[in-house]
Amino acid sequence: MLRRSLLGLFILLLAACAPAPAAVAFPTFILVTQDPNSSPTPTPFQPSFENATPLPTFTPAPPPTDTPEPTFTPLPIPATVVPPTADTSTPVTSSRTNYILYATINFDQRTVNVDETIRYYNSTGTTLNDVVLSVQPNRYSNCFLLNSVAQDNTALTAYTVNDQRMTITLPSPLQPNTATTFAINFDLFLPVKRSTGLFGYDFNQINLVDWYPFIVPYSNGWVLHDPMPFGEHLVYDSSDIEVNVKADPSIVIAASAPSEANGEWTRYRIYGARAFALSASADFLMSESAVGSVVIRSYYFAGYQGAGEGMLQAAVQAVALFDVKFAPYPYQSLAIVQTDIHDGQEEDGLVFLATDFYGQYGGSAKSNLVTIGVHEIAHQWWYGLVGNDQAIEPWLDEAMAIYSERIFYEWNYPNYGDWWWQFRVDYFGPSGYVDTQIYDGGTFRAYTNAVYLNGAHFLEALRVRMGDDNFYSFLKDYAARYSRSRATGYDFFAVVREHTDADISDLISMYFQGSY
Repeated sequence: MLRRSLLGLFILLLAACAPAPAAVAFPTFILVTQDPNSSPTPTPFQPSFENATPLPTFTPAPPPTDTPEPTFTPLPIPATVVPPTADTSTPVTSSRTNYILYATINFDQRTVNVDETIRYYNSTGTTLNDVVLSVQPNRYSNCFLLNSVAQDNTALTAYTVNDQRMTITLPSPLQPNTATTFAINFDLFLPVKRSTGLFGYDFNQINLVDWYPFIVPYSNGWVLHDPMPFGEHLVYDSSDIEVNVKADPSIVIAASAPSEANGEWTRYRIYGARAFALSASADFLMSESAVGSVVIRSYYFAGYQGAGEGMLQAAVQAVALFDVKFAPYPYQSLAIVQTDIHDGQEEDGLVFLATDFYGQYGGSAKSNLVTIGVHEIAHQWWYGLVGNDQAIEPWLDEAMAIYSERIFYEWNYPNYGDWWWQFRVDYFGPSGYVDTQIYDGGTFRAYTNAVYLNGAHFLEALRVRMGDDNFYSFLKDYAARYSRSRATGYDFFAVVREHTDADISDLISMYFQGSY
């Protein structure tokens, strides 16, 4: 949900619902007596009570099919189902940037030495005199040490690193439709992981997110936004990534891709991804299942097995459903990782979930663990497959991810719909424009109420206006058309209008400040 700036705050309020148009029937809800805006430290999730409705036992059942949705009580998806899946086993020939990393992790010393090779294709349509990379570890004191930079086997000295921005001045201009190769060697001296963040180490775990320099997108200039205390500021091109890891054999690694042997290294490869993340611990326990050829693994710590396996089941249900309703799952595997944060966080092929959610879990789908877990899994489609500018138009992934929760409960737990709207959305008093940027949201509460919560209400209103058949047809077309690319709000509404003749101008006026 959130991406890396004070991420603890961000997803917490993931749900979004604003007053809906009069023509749209929304679930009724009871306002809580406690003002959710009263605390200076927002509590975005509901109190840690459990509704004692156990999840059904994990026994085989057919996956969802793309037919009209009757009201039913589905059984869980089996450990192995075979919906249509994308072939992600081999790289796709394209002009995508290619990253190859060799990372030696010293878990006890909390250091990482990395040799990184970047094959960059100039598909910008313009001649480039420099290249800009994001270097997020440099935002931490004494964390990032750059040892060397080379281009096409020639050492470079004309580069600068300033905060999160690394600029390489090219000795010769890079012409359109040509390629070049950069080689970067660097060390990471990992910081203590903040409670509101992911990157770094705690007593038994190392998390590497946005941990290597990557070339930022180019759109009339290099796109690297300023960070904010809340919201995600990074924008990513889709790329092909290979990561080779060397670590103590006792360390278990959860990663964005499945592992394979590569001599003394363990290799991970993911194609068409925004980034590669991993989490390492000697204390991980793991349970696994699959949806077709997609391997799903749940990593958790001792004492949390029930929650770890419950989240695994919900993940299987979510992947099988979204695979049919949105698009084939875009990667080869999915890792779900317990960690000490305040909420959840999506990565390509991997999601992090807060230990508190595991501790609160009592076997029910009516829980923070399942709602936030499903939200982060939905980001595999809305962020991973279909990218967007997370700083300028965050609603394109966040509103879509939270509404995906609604779809998950509608299909898997249809009697929980009213509960979901109250628990995840209306409890927080949604309001504000859905197309709020991270820079003009004012406060965390106001920002999330608008982007997440009102975003959910907008999508519900849009779905009612379009009708279910047209709405789901739109979702599939939108996912297919902008697969491995980035979409804008104009793209979103252009595809909507191709799938309905209904007038939606009033919905846009009600929920958006921009003209679409």
